[in-house]
Amino acid sequence: MKTFLVGGAVRDKLLGRTVTERDWVVVGAAPEQLQAMGYTAVGKDFPVFLHPQTKEEYALARTERKTGPGYTGFIFHCGTEVTLEDDLIRRDLTINAMAENEQGEIIDPYGGQADLRNKLLRHVSPAFAEDPVRILRIARFAARYHQYGFRVANETIALMQTMVKNGEADHLVAERIWKETERALAEPNPEIFIHVLRECHALEKIFPEIDALFGVPQTALHHPEIDTGVHTLMSLQQAAKLSINPCIRFATLLHDLGKAATPRQEWPRHIAHEERSLPLVKQLCERVAAPRDYKELALMVAQWHTHCHRAMELKPATVLKVLQGNDAFRRPERFQHFLVCCEADARGRTGFENRSYPQADYFRRALAVSQQLDLTALREKGITGPEFGEAIARLRLEQITRLKQEFSIAE
Repeated sequence: MKTFLVGGAVRDKLLGRTVTERDWVVVGAAPEQLQAMGYTAVGKDFPVFLHPQTKEEYALARTERKTGPGYTGFIFHCGTEVTLEDDLIRRDLTINAMAENEQGEIIDPYGGQADLRNKLLRHVSPAFAEDPVRILRIARFAARYHQYGFRVANETIALMQTMVKNGEADHLVAERIWKETERALAEPNPEIFIHVLRECHALEKIFPEIDALFGVPQTALHHPEIDTGVHTLMSLQQAAKLSINPCIRFATLLHDLGKAATPRQEWPRHIAHEERSLPLVKQLCERVAAPRDYKELALMVAQWHTHCHRAMELKPATVLKVLQGNDAFRRPERFQHFLVCCEADARGRTGFENRSYPQADYFRRALAVSQQLDLTALREKGITGPEFGEAIARLRLEQITRLKQEFSIAE
């Protein structure tokens, strides 16, 4: 029996990244041997065990055979005759198909170290095409390692295109799509995730609402980059710079979906795209099983982001309407997330990347002054029920009106 450190731990160690999780492969052993040594069996589809002390995962070396469509149609075989090379060849990328033995030596039968040097994400074997989840995983890896200069190898992009053409992407289920998407949104360059999916033609299958934005023109005065799809990825890139919160990044990604539904004769203007966005946001979120908080923020940003951009022009009553419409008084933290998304949208334009966004600060101050109310007089008068709520709204409007006057004087 021999054990080897495998996969991401070996890859990240060679890259000089912090190793946060270690996985092991056991060669030449049977399940009974590991159990006799105190390992706990946890694998459902194939033998995986937890180490009695470290609780790290140890999997028996295995081979697999495709028996049906999608990512569940596999038969796995574990046996003492299965070699380390047999196990590694079933993995997705060459940089994930390396191992380290107990003496610290690297076993690299498929060129993973060379691809690390060349900064390539390349598939190990044609068996890559048997699992459609790998399309999402490779796009996610590209989003993670883009900062180091990595790109997806041309032959891997071509294989992914073939997989999409053959219908493999049609077998992806909502839960797996969402899991990979949420993880990709948390990577340093989430916009690359979308770029790679589009390059291999999977975006039109998985996120057709986002794919439809590419090629839709906008007014050059406000959007020098012209293309709505390009603007969307630029906004996502800005959201990643402003916040590590994947919910904020997701809402930013979906903020302009309605522009793809603008009648062509109205291009490059997109009047009322906010309203057109709402059913598309709901449709996408439901199809990929996005959690409720993601969906709620995405709908808020889609509906109200242009109000935020025009903050200085709005009447005090409209500012109060925005705060009330976004439930800012009861959920101020979510409203702060909304403002970050709006700032990312404003900066996600060619030449606007470093421009200040005072609109967000104005809304933050409007919310703050609206919360600083002296309700003593109302209570002393015995005002209750709906009248109390109306009185609070009037006080809030007075506070926002004074704030508006202060800003006008400052200008």
